[in-house]
Amino acid sequence: MALVQVSDVIVPAVFSSYVRQITEQKTRIIQAGVLVRDTAIDELLDGGGLTFNVPSWKDLADDSDNVSTDVAIGGGDSTPANVGTSQEVAVRLSRNKSWSASDLAQALAGDDPMAAIGDRVSYWWARKLQAAFIASIKGVFADNATAPSGSEHVLNDLTVDISDDAGGAFQEGVTNFTAEAFIDTAVTIGDSMEDLTTLLVHSIVYARMQKNNLIDFIPDSQGVVNIPTFLGRRVVSDDGMPVTGSVYESWLFGPGAVRLGVGSPRVPTEVEREPKAGNGGGQEILYSRTEWCIHPVGHKYAGSPASGGPSNANTSNNLANAGSWQRVFPERKQIKVARLISRES
Repeated sequence: MALVQVSDVIVPAVFSSYVRQITEQKTRIIQAGVLVRDTAIDELLDGGGLTFNVPSWKDLADDSDNVSTDVAIGGGDSTPANVGTSQEVAVRLSRNKSWSASDLAQALAGDDPMAAIGDRVSYWWARKLQAAFIASIKGVFADNATAPSGSEHVLNDLTVDISDDAGGAFQEGVTNFTAEAFIDTAVTIGDSMEDLTTLLVHSIVYARMQKNNLIDFIPDSQGVVNIPTFLGRRVVSDDGMPVTGSVYESWLFGPGAVRLGVGSPRVPTEVEREPKAGNGGGQEILYSRTEWCIHPVGHKYAGSPASGGPSNANTSNNLANAGSWQRVFPERKQIKVARLISRES
């Protein structure tokens, strides 16, 4: 039986481009467009540095206007106001993975090796991108659930939590996810609530929403796929959403709430030959590397990451940790994210 080696079918430059393009198209959360590709973040990654300053202008302060007079100059002149700035901080995520080429090639025998390898690697990276996204947003919510040291946020103003059963209201078999709770969550952003257009839920929450007839289905532009919606928002069900025991998180996002940058490692794809491996039978290893930046708008990365960037963990200086994030946009309405925590059976 002939053995197809990965080096026979992979042209690294072509393969790297293929994986980079496909990665953003896999998994439901990434597919939903919540994570929006931003070429400005791409350019930051293509330069040096582990963290990047992202300055922005604040809106004009909502202070009083002047009443005009006919007094000559010097007798009551207008005092000009200024405009402030905010300093967001983004962080580089340098990630890599390697696979044993000969083992992989055997699994791919009889199929189109280039397409099959590309599909497998790109799906794998997409799952890791989604995991890093979820970890980052968990960190943002964790920061919001921590008492602020200054005025950077109001405690828990991103979240509505109805999971507490202290009053005995929860009955087994009855979900706490309701239209009322959803509206309470959306209105945390005030009259900008219609800006929150995508709802991410766990499949258990999604199933209960269906049982309670809360889901509408509308056809896509081609009339081929029915898109689930709830109160005009697109619903995306994915079991990557956070769950602890019977407590589930559902997240609302507006367009552009999280920016994605994709960089180019010096050598994105590499194949190495190890002739001594396998007692002289030989082995090939495929290395794949990526550079990402997942930036929740209106926040700064406040940790001190290792040289490869933070991991997904809820530990000091890593993505899911409260101490890794700090809000820099002053208005709640500028943060197009909200969370509903419910208890489900």
